[in-house]
Amino acid sequence: MTGGLVPSGPYGTDGLHPIRRTLRAWISRIASWVIARAYVRLRLDGRGRLPAGAAIYCFNHLSWADPFVLMATLPMRPRLAFFGPKEEDMSVGGRNRLMTWTGATIPYRPGKNDLLAATRRVHAVIAAGGVVAIAGEGRIQPFESRVGPLNEGAAYFALRERVPLVPVAIHGTSWLGLGRRVRVTIGLPLEPDGTPNREGVDALTARCRAALLELVHDEPDRPRPGPIGRWITERFNDWPEGSREGAEAAARTADAAEVTAAAAATSRLDAIGAEPPRASQPS
Repeated sequence: MTGGLVPSGPYGTDGLHPIRRTLRAWISRIASWVIARAYVRLRLDGRGRLPAGAAIYCFNHLSWADPFVLMATLPMRPRLAFFGPKEEDMSVGGRNRLMTWTGATIPYRPGKNDLLAATRRVHAVIAAGGVVAIAGEGRIQPFESRVGPLNEGAAYFALRERVPLVPVAIHGTSWLGLGRRVRVTIGLPLEPDGTPNREGVDALTARCRAALLELVHDEPDRPRPGPIGRWITERFNDWPEGSREGAEAAARTADAAEVTAAAAATSRLDAIGAEPPRASQPS
């Protein structure tokens, strides 16, 4: 990797003095540690699997609280940054302003017309020895054991920067009940084999999704908490379908379609394998 200046621009912490940026990062990590542990019981499994240096983390996404859970559980070093959120204007909304203030975000516009600038910011974090965490699904999911299709960003950045891609599973944030256990499980790092072209990105993305599914496949769904827990859970959740119930129905439909497609593919392979050998043509 080659070095370079930290890009400037209208988002995130660009333009902040490095000392102020560092102070904000430390304050946000410490505040996340204190507040999260005052509400839930946190545990980090597989810490020894984390690379010592720069990497891309790809995590499943169950709640608006997931980035703060990661800030509260992951080691203070290397420096942690988040790719996202996907917002047109980070100055709108309390959550966006808070995430911007932390100095830990690399936002990008929904139309992806500023991806070049965001890619430069990712490179700056990696070149400085930091890690970039990405919610691979690009949205929250309603079920603990579900991992939706992953966007290509995590695999692309890992291949482009030649750093490990680390699957990170979050358990227990689908419903945020007081005193409940929330776990973060680190998967085995995936080495970035190949180049950041379509074939290489698709292959690494598939490996990462398979690893995340393995980490969450037997995770039970949490019961709904009381009124306060339900309010805290849904306060900043952004469901693309408009509601949790809509997201649950859409997820069940998508999963059923995926199972049907997999069964059809298996049947085709079985048919090919069972096809009798063709008789040799006379010479």
